[in-house]
Parts: sequence; structure tokens; C-alpha cells
Amino acid sequence: MKARFAVALTVLMLTLILFGRSASAQSGDTVDYQINALRADLKADKAEIISEVMQFKAQEGKAFWPVYRQYDKELSEVNDELVDLVKTYAKKFGTVSDADAAALTQKAFEYQAKRIELKRKYFQVFSNATSPLTAAKFFQVEHRLQLLFDLKLASELPALLLQRPPVNPVATPPASGQ
Repeated sequence: MKARFAVALTVLMLTLILFGRSASAQSGDTVDYQINALRADLKADKAEIISEVMQFKAQEGKAFWPVYRQYDKELSEVNDELVDLVKTYAKKFGTVSDADAAALTQKAFEYQAKRIELKRKYFQVFSNATSPLTAAKFFQVEHRLQLLFDLKLASELPALLLQRPPVNPVATPPASGQ
């Protein structure tokens, strides 16, 4: 039952995160297959959004898209860590220990730091390929898309506030009247 809940939660959460895509599984589909299919759809949608918002001139687009493809490849590798983190959280939800909480939180901090470092690295690469203004515009769009993604993730993952604390048979209740 717990495993089915974890898988269902992971699939549902990732489906809703990726802008409401349908994740109805055909028999034999795995969670990883569904995640990869959803990620491919998201990448296509994201490129379309960037193209529409940025409205590149022909020469600028020729310089931008090869850099973007490399950036997106590296971003996918970083985001693999987020997928693993969410899957681990879903698997452990309801039984997260202090050690689990510390490890999951540390992994979340590491993921966020890698994401920021990647953006710093590629700001310079995009600036050199196009211009600092174009790079800034792109990262503004990227930031807004990431905010939407993060908000959706936060709204779909159950909070640890919902997890009951473990029963400690040695602990004494607080004195009444204090």
C-alpha cells in the first residue's frame, strides 16, 4: 500500500508540476518512462515559450539556440537530482525521520546551489553569444518559468506538517496549568 501511494504520489505530483500534462499510464509504463515523456513535452513547450517571448532576430536566434541546447542539457542533469529527491520524499513520506529530513534538506540545498551555479556559468556564455541584455532577458524568462514550476511543486507535495511526529514512549507530557 505504501509503495503504491509513493508511486501514485510521484506520478501525480510530476504530472501536475509539468503544467497539467496527462500521465495516464498504458500497461507496462514505468514511473521513469512517464517522467521522461513529461519532461520531453515540457522542454518542447518551454522552447516555444522562450521563442515567442524573446522574439529573436534571425542572427540572434542562430547564436542563441545552440547555447540554449547545451544549457538545457546541463539543466536536465541538474534536474535529475530534483526528480530523485522528489521520488525519495514520496517514498519516505509519512515516515520521515530526523536523519531523513536532514539528508533530504541538504540534497535540496545542493540542488538549488547547482541550479544557481549553472545559471551564473551560462549567463556569461549567453552574453558572449548574443549580448548581456539578451542573456538577462532570457534568464528573466527562465526565472519566471522556474518560479511557476517551483510553485506547482510546492503546492502538490504534501507538507511534512501533515506527518504525525513519531511516538516517543519515554517522553513525558507537559505539566497541565503551565
